[in-house]
Amino acid sequence: MNPARKGRILSTGRRGPHRDAGLGASCLEGGRCRFLVYAPRVRNIEVRIVSPAERAVPLARDSFGYHHGVAENVFPGCLYLYRLDGKKERPDPASRCQPEGVHGPSRVVDPGAFRWSAPDWPGIPLETCIFHEIHVGTFTPEGTFDAVIPRLDSLKDLGITAVEVMPVAQFPGGRNWGYDGTYPFAAQNSYGGPQGLARLVDACHVRGLAVVLDVVYNHLGPEGNYLGDFGPYFTDRYKTPWGDAVNFDGPCSDEVRRYFIESALYWLSGLRIDALRIDAIHGILDFSACPFLAELADAVRALAARENRILHLIPESDLNDARAVSPKETGGYGLDAQWNDDFHHALHALLTGERQGYYRDFGSLEDLAKAHTEGFVYSGQYSEYRKRRHGGSSRAVPARRLVVFSQNHDQVGNRMDGERLSRLVSFDALKLAAGVVLLSPFLPLLFMGEEYGEEAPFPYFISHSDAALVEAVRSGRKEEFAAFRWEGEPRDPQDESTFLLAKPNPSLATRGRHRILRELHRELIRLRKEHPALSRLSKEDMEVTVCGREKALFVRRWNGPAQAAAAYHFGDSTVSLDVPLRPGKWKKLLDSADKRWGGDGGTIPAKLDVQEIASISLKPKSFILLSIA
Repeated sequence: MNPARKGRILSTGRRGPHRDAGLGASCLEGGRCRFLVYAPRVRNIEVRIVSPAERAVPLARDSFGYHHGVAENVFPGCLYLYRLDGKKERPDPASRCQPEGVHGPSRVVDPGAFRWSAPDWPGIPLETCIFHEIHVGTFTPEGTFDAVIPRLDSLKDLGITAVEVMPVAQFPGGRNWGYDGTYPFAAQNSYGGPQGLARLVDACHVRGLAVVLDVVYNHLGPEGNYLGDFGPYFTDRYKTPWGDAVNFDGPCSDEVRRYFIESALYWLSGLRIDALRIDAIHGILDFSACPFLAELADAVRALAARENRILHLIPESDLNDARAVSPKETGGYGLDAQWNDDFHHALHALLTGERQGYYRDFGSLEDLAKAHTEGFVYSGQYSEYRKRRHGGSSRAVPARRLVVFSQNHDQVGNRMDGERLSRLVSFDALKLAAGVVLLSPFLPLLFMGEEYGEEAPFPYFISHSDAALVEAVRSGRKEEFAAFRWEGEPRDPQDESTFLLAKPNPSLATRGRHRILRELHRELIRLRKEHPALSRLSKEDMEVTVCGREKALFVRRWNGPAQAAAAYHFGDSTVSLDVPLRPGKWKKLLDSADKRWGGDGGTIPAKLDVQEIASISLKPKSFILLSIA
């Protein structure tokens, strides 16, 4: 049985006060509700029940700074606030629901009341993950969790196995990327709140789809962030791009860690999320002997064992540091997989020719080859963009622990105009990008609409209520674009029209080249799953050859006797390429230049009888996939 249904927290394994009770409001039997909040900066706290019958319930304070108590006649749906020292009134820092937004009262929620259609869903192995990243607010016209559900069958048909949801922790207003959330336990009210998220998760599990939730533990957004009124959740010892850092290693950091670990366990257990994508761990500044991320990994592994489920933690980092996914025994954090931006940068620079900003460090076929054979392109060498050496080796990191992509919310949305790859390169280049990502030995991720060449931009958007804060965001975005030397004026992130521009048009997937591109993605995913050499994620059982003169990359992969070989051509004219293949009878599985895939016809025969070297002809911006017969 899910322990969260009994109204108690899943222990993190650390000793201390109130470890058997969860932070926030926990429903007990008989209409009773336990409240627990860490607030060492406050002498007295009362729970003011706002509805249905207004009253105040004093909480007891212990020597650690926890305030706790049990209130009678408090049921799911009741609204409440914390009154601090008889003056300020604040929402619950561990609120599960903010129905009136970041400044309004919190709502009592009982996660155990939801009736799951697939209560025994176990999760999926990491190596079978094919991610599809969505932003709930823009993915559908309605912008809600429930509205996503009718789209799941299309993702299932495409071959997706894991739906990755951008952050949904309560943020100000109704329009936001999600990285300005201020309540790490509360699902966004305008999306449908915790009940809506539970329905989406349930619908995914019924269809055999895992759910990944993007969480932000390196900072909280500026509007509605009241944690500082309660305790030392932040520290001025370190600075981040978002201001003071979260206090993960200073005085009272044990309780701050508990707060964020309980957030993670709530999403995973209370709402049955399968994996967490942890945003920008380079912003989690922690120099303790037992880092927060390692402690979080231990807590999640313990949860997985108790609930007999497969759970994953997938961080994002720009440090190129393999310690994130290395075992604790070797000094790592023990997380499961991490995003590899270098793979994207190497591929993007080849496809677009862009060399501004961080793309100045990329642009050669050798970069993409190293991204295949090792993972990180920058593993300690000098970075012209950073003006210093960057990264460490990822040679020992298994392929199944790296996530790769040609697009994601950052790489699209952090462009000044938010252009997708479909606005930057040709149709043939889009097909080529799909082949490189989906035939790689890593975990592939697609960004919503990428599979059919969505053309709508995905610019950054907000809906703050503070005019000064809005202006600060506008100025900050302009500064970010300076390194890329883009001309013009970025779209106003506060303007609703910017948000509306980001809405994709899935009807495109049924028309012309968009339909062809979607079918190509579907076929590549099918081949990836079914071919023994492609389904085995291994950097060791692979050979990569750079054909510099021909502007091509040749990748051969094997699994026992099964072999597959792909040749990717980035040039602008047809070339002849001699590639090393094992002697035998090979067959063509796919040629992106074939008329079936919107090309003018490929030149590769259906079967090849290879002795030692095969000579093949490649059209511009095309790829082929061969298999030993």
